[in-house]
Amino acid sequence: MSDGEFFFCLKHHRVEGEDGCRAADRLGPYATEAEAEHALEKVRERNESWDDDPKWNDDAPSA
Repeated sequence: MSDGEFFFCLKHHRVEGEDGCRAADRLGPYATEAEAEHALEKVRERNESWDDDPKWNDDAPSA
């Protein structure tokens, strides 16, 4: 794959370059192919972090 921006395609579960699938079907851009390969891991980590953040607790009673 060439230098430039890399994306993780959610439709095909693979790393793509700029000319890949449509933007709605991918995550990125990432600076390296390796970062794009780990995109779903990063999403999981961020989701867990946000789920555990007391400032964003949707289950808390409203004032």
